[in-house]
Amino acid sequence: MRNVGKFGGVMSSRWRVSRARALRAAPVLASAGLLAAVVSCSSGTTTSGSTESSGSVTESAAGLQQQYESVVTSVLPSVVQIFTADSTGSGVVYDSKGDIVTNAHVVGGESAVKVIPATGGEAVTANVLGKFSGGDLAVIRVESDASKLKAATFGNSDNVRAGQIVLAMGNPLGLTGSVSQGIVSALGRTVSAAGTAGGQTTTITDAIQTTAAINGGNSGGALVSLSGQVIGIPTAAARDPQAGAAPGIGFAIPSDIVTNIANQIISTGKVTNSGRASLGISATTVATTDGQEVGVGLVSVTPGEGAAEAGLRAGDVIVQVAGHHTPNVAALNAVLAQLEPGQQVEVKYLRQGSDSTSTVKVTLSSLTS
Repeated sequence: MRNVGKFGGVMSSRWRVSRARALRAAPVLASAGLLAAVVSCSSGTTTSGSTESSGSVTESAAGLQQQYESVVTSVLPSVVQIFTADSTGSGVVYDSKGDIVTNAHVVGGESAVKVIPATGGEAVTANVLGKFSGGDLAVIRVESDASKLKAATFGNSDNVRAGQIVLAMGNPLGLTGSVSQGIVSALGRTVSAAGTAGGQTTTITDAIQTTAAINGGNSGGALVSLSGQVIGIPTAAARDPQAGAAPGIGFAIPSDIVTNIANQIISTGKVTNSGRASLGISATTVATTDGQEVGVGLVSVTPGEGAAEAGLRAGDVIVQVAGHHTPNVAALNAVLAQLEPGQQVEVKYLRQGSDSTSTVKVTLSSLTS
């Protein structure tokens, strides 16, 4: 497991990334120079003992550069800067009504934030329509001057492939309208963090791993394909606990998840069908006096949902779910991310006053706002 740092301005926390149960690709690394060489070589013809002409290489490189410039010109106006009382981040204009998608950890506990359009000008107020803290997504709405905002085009993240060239657009370190480039290096990652917006642990499922640089302030921005479509929302960058930042390892929420959650929030102000499994609990990590994590302590259980229906109650400590050990909340979320609502699983737990574990079968609920 790697520890991953989450970015949204001054806020940070420890993240863990795990391999999804059906990981679709292994990491692939490449530089911009190598990418250009691959493109140019694939378009030329050669004969024995000869190489591609410099003119053909130049034309291919110029074509790639022109494509980069076209995408930046088209999409960057849809990326805004977001300010709260204690942090800054990015957002992507979702529709013509002034709705903007961003990360839940960017807006934090605010009910309203300030937004500066990519075109510049004075900051305008945007109200927070709703958050899905469990998946680190939020929607805000600019009530006035919405006509000045340009909606982005969201693509189908199911079509994303490892090795695909992508651009990350946002406002890293307060540098507005910044663009970094890289590739999709892997798909299907599960990334977890504790202590994010609203005190709720966040887990990103099927995250897109990218080499495009993601720094503080990039959170909530756009991960864009060379066709000019937003395929993800950059959320986290890897951080080694000993060595610090790990360049070239960043994560984005896939656009298919973004649009599903955003549409629900815009329609009802909340998320009722995330497609994610839940035990229906509020929990915290339990550790021994020497700091060793031993399980997930239940602070409360939601009446009518999985844990409560199975007889679990506040004070119980969950140590295993579906055969996987759960020493902390992040580990529990990573396990649940691979399961589905309605699925029945075995849960092992410790109850106060007992020295041995008990096992119950829990029918999983759906994770909601």
